[in-house]
Amino acid sequence: MLVDAGLSHRKLVQRFTALGREAPNNIEAVIVTHSHTDHAAHASTYATRFGCPIRASEAAMPSIRLRPTAQAQPFTVGRAFRLGDITIHSRSLPHDAPQVALVFETTATKVGLVTDLGHVPKGLERFLDDCETVLLESNHDPDMLATGPYPEALKQRVAGSLGHLSNGEAGDLLAGLAHAPRRVVLMHLSETNNSAQLARSSAEAALGHRGTELLLARQQQPLELDAGQDGHDGHDEQFQLIL
Repeated sequence: MLVDAGLSHRKLVQRFTALGREAPNNIEAVIVTHSHTDHAAHASTYATRFGCPIRASEAAMPSIRLRPTAQAQPFTVGRAFRLGDITIHSRSLPHDAPQVALVFETTATKVGLVTDLGHVPKGLERFLDDCETVLLESNHDPDMLATGPYPEALKQRVAGSLGHLSNGEAGDLLAGLAHAPRRVVLMHLSETNNSAQLARSSAEAALGHRGTELLLARQQQPLELDAGQDGHDGHDEQFQLIL
């Protein structure tokens, strides 16, 4: 499956080529978390190219621009659905467009995806319980945002309760997890209002000495992860992520 469709197909192919992999051609569905263009602009292209449905929440789907021929399959937030051997769970997030956090569950592992939220809503930590890998937004440093080049209205949007998580807010979420994830990947870092060092330092302080591997996803560079472990039935199960 593909999650979100902000990259053109050409750029998607370039990312896979950079990792020495063939571009995907057997896609069962594209899940779109919300309708903003950096997440949904190429949804119709992928639906047509791969002959697969676009899955998005019932609230988000009407705002996603799809060609009449594109197959739209909305899902209900909070009601799990399956794609192959993967069960997908969802919950709403506070953003200035209908947005969801997702947990992908197999017999081998659980992976949580949480980006594009203005604050940490009650119960989000519980939603991420037992996730071995957490992909988490750590968008900006408040001081860099306040003194940076963005127009004032955009600064207020990013920092607002329906905007994006700061490094400190991401750290608070990590500190509130009942069980330490095996791996955390910080995502959606602003190239203008953040630095890798600041994001990493905040997350490391929050995680303490809990033995969690901490990685940073870059906007212009692909990252390949093997998130699978031995399944409960004793068989190896492949579950790979390309960010």
